[in-house]
Amino acid sequence: MAFELRDHNEPLLTLEELPGAVQRALEEFFASRRSELSSIGTPVTEAAEYLERFVLEGGKRIRPLYLWAGFCGATAESTSLEDHAAVIRAAASLELIQACALIHDDILDASETRRGKPAVHRQVAQRHQVQDLLGDGQHFGTAVAILLGDMALAWADDMFHESGISTHALLRSQKPWHHMRQEVIGGQMLDISIEAHADESRALAANVNRFKTAAYTIERPLHLGAAIGGGSEELISAFRGYGRDIGIAFQLRDDLLGVFGDPAITGKPAGDDLREGKRTELIALTLTRTDKHDQSAAADLRKLLGNTADPDEINHMREIITKSGAVEEIESTIDNLYESGLAHLHAVPLADDVRNNLEALALKATRRHS
Repeated sequence: MAFELRDHNEPLLTLEELPGAVQRALEEFFASRRSELSSIGTPVTEAAEYLERFVLEGGKRIRPLYLWAGFCGATAESTSLEDHAAVIRAAASLELIQACALIHDDILDASETRRGKPAVHRQVAQRHQVQDLLGDGQHFGTAVAILLGDMALAWADDMFHESGISTHALLRSQKPWHHMRQEVIGGQMLDISIEAHADESRALAANVNRFKTAAYTIERPLHLGAAIGGGSEELISAFRGYGRDIGIAFQLRDDLLGVFGDPAITGKPAGDDLREGKRTELIALTLTRTDKHDQSAAADLRKLLGNTADPDEINHMREIITKSGAVEEIESTIDNLYESGLAHLHAVPLADDVRNNLEALALKATRRHS
């Protein structure tokens, strides 16, 4: 997926080349912060190594890809000439926001694993035990991981604002940057509130999808990239519409994977969302349907959701969800969101390579996984 050379004095990296460039930018950033932390104390530098490994050894770099795509789309209609290396550093900073969100999310969900490895708070707790340190190891692991998530969020802000993009680009990107961070934290707050209240509203579950995931995964990265590149309001509106629809479809696909996904793909135990009691749109829809047609099954799902790790009971919940027809309806919703997302791209003048790349990214984000 290549971007054409336009009025710049250097070629635009392809989407295939971007992850490597993002990786190098992150490595350079961590190296710079490592030397700064050394003056605080060895325990801090040792703790920061968990964050560094978490960021550098995993992740699909989806958010930087979308920021870069938004920037490339804007350059076709703008006279703004941003340094490409600076834009890549700005894009790479989104991986630190992702790290903050995931590290904290695993604590909130009491998750044991992430990306097929122990979650960060579990890794720290294990090291506490091996070193025979004082105090409760689980509490220590949680405390350190919370602080590492905070550090990741602070560093994301540093990396973005010190990226080297122009002052004008920083001003244009101020609002989407502000909204993106607020939305992901607010979406997480909404998520845990829904679980605590056992709220079965599909509308609230949809808001979690929109703000906890879709906004900071696709919509705002595209918005940021287009803002950095000096894109028009018309282009930004189209990108946001695409990002909202494809981002929600991406999360709905993730909800299905959280129930039916292969652990080799998800990096989580099979049926992990059912163990954690996630109140997703899939669950809300299932309960609405089973309340009408099979109240006994609805009662079973409410009783077991978040209250069992027994494989047979997990499978029983899967069967209830499947028999309700909710999976088919969610699949249809994903298909509709995919089509409406692409329609936004065709509503504005857009270079063929940019449109083709965004269509390919949309397919990758929403496709079925075996």
